[in-house]
Amino acid sequence: MSAHNFLEKLLDGVEMEWVPLNKAVEPKRGRRLVKSQLKVIGDYAVYQNSMIPLGYHDESNVQPGATFIVCAGSAGEIGYSDRAFWAADDVYFFTSSETLNSKYLYHFLLCQKHAIASKVRRASIPRLSRTGFEKLPIPIPCPENPARSLAIQGEIVRILDSFTELTAELTAELTARARQYEYYRDQLLSVQEDKVEWKRLGDVGEFIRGKRFVKDDMRAEGFPCIHYGELYTHYGVWANEAKSYISEELASRLRKANTGDVVIVSAGETIEDIGNGTAWMGEDDVVIHDACFAFKSDLNPKYVSYFLRTRSFKDQIKPSISSGKISAINATGLGKARIPIPFPNDSLKSQAEQARIVGILDAFDTLTHSLTEGLPREIELRQQQYEYYRDLLLNFPKPDQQPARAT
Repeated sequence: MSAHNFLEKLLDGVEMEWVPLNKAVEPKRGRRLVKSQLKVIGDYAVYQNSMIPLGYHDESNVQPGATFIVCAGSAGEIGYSDRAFWAADDVYFFTSSETLNSKYLYHFLLCQKHAIASKVRRASIPRLSRTGFEKLPIPIPCPENPARSLAIQGEIVRILDSFTELTAELTAELTARARQYEYYRDQLLSVQEDKVEWKRLGDVGEFIRGKRFVKDDMRAEGFPCIHYGELYTHYGVWANEAKSYISEELASRLRKANTGDVVIVSAGETIEDIGNGTAWMGEDDVVIHDACFAFKSDLNPKYVSYFLRTRSFKDQIKPSISSGKISAINATGLGKARIPIPFPNDSLKSQAEQARIVGILDAFDTLTHSLTEGLPREIELRQQQYEYYRDLLLNFPKPDQQPARAT
């Protein structure tokens, strides 16, 4: 069914009126709480400058079923809560009125995020004033029959909620699978002493530090390179293609990781990310940044890369990380960490066991992290489906698009 026919059937010939938001429902401003009134645990979430609760409070000032807009910090963010909460003074909220379903308003405002964001004043603290959204035109179906109008709005909400509920279920499933993956990864790579020999990374391999290049050196084609920042944002357990490139001439003066090396990040703003590695499986060498090391060994590179993500490894390197504006670790600190080597006296058996463990973890990794397979792809598709139907259902004709009334 086409968008036009779908809306025609839903509206069944009723009129549509576009009214300013503040004429359909009154925007209400939250009330300030001081820091001493906030609790780590409490009955009601407190929203102030983001969709993440600032804390909790023993009282609420907003009833369940309200839509709200954050007006400072993450200004322009739109939320909806089935539970009562406390809105601070940088939050405006809307409850259902005699002519407007609050959840209908929530879905409509999500269609208008770009328009609302354009009204945000960008400063040290981004801010959105009430005037930036209170005149926003909102479509009210069948305005002369409030009961029928609310019924139509309710049907639109029902359809859109079915998509968001499915997305929420898939996200919960993904979270559970990710925890399961992390559990099995740590279990597989933390086997008992009588099954393996724990050896220092520095004793089983060699660390080669990269050389410095800057983002301005990077380009769309040329010699493949890995900048340390990309190990946080782009690369996972392994890679066979680079995201960025530098000139052949510059690459000739820099250090490279070879196929089978593990590229390890050694600096960053958060201690938790330091030490993460990516097994380089590309056919060609890749230039690495000076905030990275190439770890060369006879171990299965993906086995090493998975181990670098375990709690055991993170706990081992933490004492060797220097803190400051940028936290960092050197080759000596990385080399002290011990890795479990299965069947250390039988190379073939050891490689087979490493490959078996990698195979198990690859299956979990694909399910939880792949962008083309598994749950993340399914969530992305469901979100796209929701946005498509949201825009379809709320794409009512504007006043200048409606046919003229007969006289």
